Amino acid sequence: MKPVTFLALVVLFCLSCSRGSDALPDAPAKTPKGKLFIIGGGDRGDSLNLAMLSASGVLEDGYVAVLPMASSEPDSSFMWFTESIEAISVVPCFNFNLGEDDYVNHVRLDSLKKARLIFICGGDQSVFMNIVRNTPIHEAIREAYYNGATVAGTSAGAAMMSRVMITGDEKHAETYEATYDKIWTDNAIYAEGLGLLDSVIIDQHFVIRSRHNRLLTALCDYRGMAGIGIDESTALLVEKGEATVVGESQVLVFHPADSCRTHFRHLGLKNSRLDVLLPGDKLRLPIR
Repeated sequence: MKPVTFLALVVLFCLSCSRGSDALPDAPAKTPKGKLFIIGGGDRGDSLNLAMLSASGVLEDGYVAVLPMASSEPDSSFMWFTESIEAISVVPCFNFNLGEDDYVNHVRLDSLKKARLIFICGGDQSVFMNIVRNTPIHEAIREAYYNGATVAGTSAGAAMMSRVMITGDEKHAETYEATYDKIWTDNAIYAEGLGLLDSVIIDQHFVIRSRHNRLLTALCDYRGMAGIGIDESTALLVEKGEATVVGESQVLVFHPADSCRTHFRHLGLKNSRLDVLLPGDKLRLPIR
């Protein structure tokens, strides 16, 4: 082969490689080793607390890191949590009422990463996420989960598990209400959650507060995502893409709609299947 011809082939090969690299698939996402224990709020009771502790493995070893920042009374939330745990077991619980001063507190962040169970108290999910979003605290929670910790949350702590977080606020309502009284486009207000679940949107206190309108709205606002409503005294235990209902009541699963339409502000959906799951029922969740 002539030198010029050989050089030309080399150049063509390099060009084809550089062009092809743009189309290469992303590296597969790391699968989390940990679990999620997502509680819909209300009274947990001894049985639900015991299920959470057992799932995490903290009964055998380790400690619980309690994050109470969503609460307007964080120290009280920590106290109430520890009292409920002490009623059934002797497990070390520590108050991680974290703020801006802890963004660079490597000792506290390292302790958070090494917790066997991270529990996020109820309150206002937006308050919590405004403190931790895209900070070293946020990364520490995610790192702990991906390395094997169980991350649990109740009420507001449940809503922030997903990437798309329902805040509960509405653009077209003068005051906050426990649920929406309309299914409208451009009405719901969302924010970025912890992102531990990427394919579904979580809502809490679901059956008792009739929050169906919130999730039906979310199905259209975020096409292709499912909506999961967890009732009080009930939890969804997520491990390796499989979710199991635990507790006393129900979990409602709104599967993605085939199509969404609008008539003025009103939203219409077609072919969105609804499953009502009971304790012991299982659900497959895509993990990314």
